[in-house]
Amino acid sequence: MNFKPLTHDEIRSAPKAVLHEHLDGGLRPQTLIELAAEIDHPLPAHDPKALADWFFEAANSGSLERYLTTFDHTVAVLQTPDNCARVAAEAVEDLAADGVVYAELRYAPEQQLQRGMSLGEVVEATVAGLAEGERRAAAAGHPITTGTILCGMRHANRVKEIAELAVAYRDKGVVGFDIAGAEIGHPAEAHLDAFDHLRRECMRFTIHAGESAHLPSISGAVAQCGAERIGHGVRLMEDIDLRGDEPKLGRLASYIRDRRIALEVCPSSNLQTGAAESIETHPVGDLYDLGFRVTVNNDNRLMSRTHTSREFQLLSENFGWSWPELKRCTVNALEAAFLPYPERRRLIDEVVLPAYERLEDRADRAA
Repeated sequence: MNFKPLTHDEIRSAPKAVLHEHLDGGLRPQTLIELAAEIDHPLPAHDPKALADWFFEAANSGSLERYLTTFDHTVAVLQTPDNCARVAAEAVEDLAADGVVYAELRYAPEQQLQRGMSLGEVVEATVAGLAEGERRAAAAGHPITTGTILCGMRHANRVKEIAELAVAYRDKGVVGFDIAGAEIGHPAEAHLDAFDHLRRECMRFTIHAGESAHLPSISGAVAQCGAERIGHGVRLMEDIDLRGDEPKLGRLASYIRDRRIALEVCPSSNLQTGAAESIETHPVGDLYDLGFRVTVNNDNRLMSRTHTSREFQLLSENFGWSWPELKRCTVNALEAAFLPYPERRRLIDEVVLPAYERLEDRADRAA
């Protein structure tokens, strides 16, 4: 029997979880146009479709550094409490409408101080926006749970300060910490004081690694800094030999797989930054087959012109993924979520597993 890929509508109907979602990379084009007009910020286009096309094409350079320059426009409009709250609420609505039932949205509050907000005001406005987005989504029949991850910029000197901010707002909407920005030349272990502080405070954190930089970046994040999740991590394939009859994992790859350190894989984004050459050859298929704790994420919905259902649709079309793989990745994400264990179990046992059981039963009956 020939395999029939899952359709977009089928995937959208399934519950999904997202761990790697940049808040400043997922603005609605129309919202960006409206907010930019209020502050006279020049944009490369003023029609929503044309602007969306510009972001996708500008981010499609094959360079992480060039990709990051597109954020100059989105960060520019995130400089007031009202704007932070609006963008956060809309992001939650959009994710929920796509069938996402749990999402962690990350951002770098130090980049949002240009018009006088304090770090605390940025966090509080964003958390309020997420709560409003959850309320609207529930009213629309798409309940979703969210949390925020605060990012320190790895090339700047405020990483420890942002780590302390994350701890201060724990249990107030902030669920974790990360470092973001240009990876090459800015290793995570340069900020050991921040990660030592997080560990002392029992605060959970992930680290961007293995996107544009190679194995030493992943090793530093995991072995030296103690990351329990890796943002992207696709260059881990450099420590895996698939040439023989049996795959051979190096010590780093084995450690990450055996410790169940989650990989926050972002397929479409990886094509734009040069971390992968094509969807067909993307490492996500091999990493999943080898038993790594793979999760599937959007990274930046605006820059990659994507959403979660589209990411899974690409994987269904190119790797033959169906309901079992989608279920496994969703459970992987929830098991690795920066959420209290009872809440993770509730989402898995009461929301995710029953829904996929129904979807699999329906597929079996149609076969």
